[in-house]
Amino acid sequence: MKYSKVFIESFGYELAPVVVTSAELEARLEPLYKTLHFAPGQLQALTGIRERRWWEPGFPLSKGALAAARKALTAAGLSGADLGALLYTGVCREQFEPATACRVAAGLGISGQAAVYDLSNACLGVLNGILEVANRIELGQIRAGLVVSCESARDINDIMIQKMLTDRGMENFASSLATLTGGSGAVAVLLTDGSFSNSGRRRLRGGVALTAPEHHNLCLWGIQPDGHGGFIQSMSTDAVSVMNFGVELGVKTWAQFLPEVGWKDSDVDRVVCHQVGSAHQSAILKTLGIPLQKDFTTYEFLGNMGTVSLPLTAALADERDVIYEGDRVAMLGIGSGLNCLMLGVDW
Repeated sequence: MKYSKVFIESFGYELAPVVVTSAELEARLEPLYKTLHFAPGQLQALTGIRERRWWEPGFPLSKGALAAARKALTAAGLSGADLGALLYTGVCREQFEPATACRVAAGLGISGQAAVYDLSNACLGVLNGILEVANRIELGQIRAGLVVSCESARDINDIMIQKMLTDRGMENFASSLATLTGGSGAVAVLLTDGSFSNSGRRRLRGGVALTAPEHHNLCLWGIQPDGHGGFIQSMSTDAVSVMNFGVELGVKTWAQFLPEVGWKDSDVDRVVCHQVGSAHQSAILKTLGIPLQKDFTTYEFLGNMGTVSLPLTAALADERDVIYEGDRVAMLGIGSGLNCLMLGVDW
């Protein structure tokens, strides 16, 4: 995939207000820790995450996405009327139908011929959404499009903590550990053809996507019958296999990505990865031969926010002048399924 006239015009994001430390989660799991003879501090030691953020109970996902969207539009001096597409790309959605994107679009005053729909692909949703909008721009169908997402980890964490307290076995703890890394947040990425500002900044060069769907059973989040006529959410993750097979897929994608965007390893100034945790970050960067100092992380204080993590991390890096104008930036996303997508941006 190559692009010649697609630009990331601006970012918008919304941080969830409730800070939840790993120590607080461990306090709730004290009976389990006693059963398994765990010392406090295991959660942070295993994941590198000291805290994450959650929304207040009952917080509407569309409200978070709208807040982030308005910030992205305001930063670029655009309005909803300028958009030819609005995609909501979160794992979390408000209903089966209609698309959560419709509620966000209504809040932005979008109507008429604009494409408005949801897109879902685990943690790669926003990156896939970027490609969807980029294709429309490159084809000359639209001048601007917005990709939004809002993720919430509170409910699934509450459910899985209760399950871990009921079933205090090591196997259940291991398959539930990844759930405890979950954070909440919202993000918006505004893409244009460059005609609104003519700044020439953050040009999307292109990218590569590879898939290994034989590993689709490694990370599962959904609803199941509760045996009493109702349904309950559940989540299970084979974290070790997700990391190992994910890194393997990442190596193959990286090998195709560099020549596709016309870079060598040494040309990459900065990388922004999906924020899973310390073990995953170390494994993927070491295997790809990317120095740690080229990365910028947020998992330590925001946790894993699913689709929101990578773009929000990029937004913070830009905001804090970690990424400079002219930097060659690689966005490296790996999501359950397994799917890998890497994008190159001339910042």
